Amino acid sequence: MIDVAQVTGMQHLMVAHWHGGPLDNPYDGFVGLACAQHQHNYRLWHEEDIARSPDVGDARIAAAKRTIDRMNQLRNDAIEKLDDVIADLLREARVESEGPLNTETPGSAIDRLSILSLRLYHLDEQLRRPEVAEPHHRGVREKIAVCTRQHGELSQSLGELIADLFAGRKRHRTYRQHKMYNDPALNPYLYVSGGE
Repeated sequence: MIDVAQVTGMQHLMVAHWHGGPLDNPYDGFVGLACAQHQHNYRLWHEEDIARSPDVGDARIAAAKRTIDRMNQLRNDAIEKLDDVIADLLREARVESEGPLNTETPGSAIDRLSILSLRLYHLDEQLRRPEVAEPHHRGVREKIAVCTRQHGELSQSLGELIADLFAGRKRHRTYRQHKMYNDPALNPYLYVSGGE
């Protein structure tokens, strides 16, 4: 089965590691796939910051937006891959279920936990800024408390979902995003010449 604590531990560890070192992936198996998905969120986070900077020119903002589109596609593909692997593991374990579907898939929950780990890291950076006044630090501490609670609750819910899936109490399905904006066959601005 999937160890949620191992996945979330990797996410926290790698966010700190990547900020000071290479964007590598020392993991294998399911945690390795979760780490690859986490890398996409890491890259997205920083490109989103660049895209909102008033200090960069229009060309750099346009380049950031194109990178964001590519990274978001890769991120969504990686979420689906996590869910596909879970489907394979359930088949291998011969788990069949007619139980209810969950409102989100494990891959989507892992994605949300990835974003929370990034948010917590960057909030902690804000907490350590010496040049800002105490009201800033107080607001950051409040946000950290909320995000920490959300991370704990979501981690627990994901663990319960995985247990339910492997016990046959819930049914699993990979939800396909079918993103249209990057598809030259589905985005009219890509397949129609002369788009504005």
